[in-house]
Amino acid sequence: MTDTITVLLADDHPAFRRGVRAILAGTDGIDVIGEASTGEETIAKALELQPDVILMDLHMPPLTGIEATRSVLAASPRIAVLVVTMHDDDDSVFAAMRAGARGYLLKGATQHDIRRGVTAVASGDAIFGAPVAQRMLDYFAKAANPRQQAFPELTEREAEILDLIARGLNNTTIAEMLNVAAKTIRNHVSNIFTKLQVLDRAQAIVRAREAGLGTIDERP
Repeated sequence: MTDTITVLLADDHPAFRRGVRAILAGTDGIDVIGEASTGEETIAKALELQPDVILMDLHMPPLTGIEATRSVLAASPRIAVLVVTMHDDDDSVFAAMRAGARGYLLKGATQHDIRRGVTAVASGDAIFGAPVAQRMLDYFAKAANPRQQAFPELTEREAEILDLIARGLNNTTIAEMLNVAAKTIRNHVSNIFTKLQVLDRAQAIVRAREAGLGTIDERP
């Protein structure tokens, strides 16, 4: 990479491209060398211009930004893709990462965040906007909790109580262990039964144990 970071803007909205171009035009060391409005055009211009960074929108019909990212990086892995999109759902974020994107910002990011994102991915770093970073942390925290993963419809506390129920503990004992009122546990248990669509404790225990809950070594 030279001292100047070359950038290709890929987005199907001309107004957005103009706005980002204006932001980057006033930034020393960054040069916008091209624009594309479709996935196919992005691939063609990326291979022709060989930019250091592509600012990639995800939804550019008919070929998506995910597909364009995958194709560009298969041919030119040195190019860094920074996704800039309106979508912050898990599927979009992780699909972009699997395709090889190095960063993910939401439209509405500040001028500083966009400049910083371009510089970061061009240097080989990964960068995520605050909302996306929090979503990723939440995702991995949930994945690390087998109780929550088994029954995602339950809250973390409800999943914890279901685990204790599956061990055969009664409400009084659970309340003492968690240092809460017995009435609080009863309310949680009622919510658990409703969400799991079971009639009683026995059915809840069966569901929980089928999912692998209730083992002694699951809690620290």
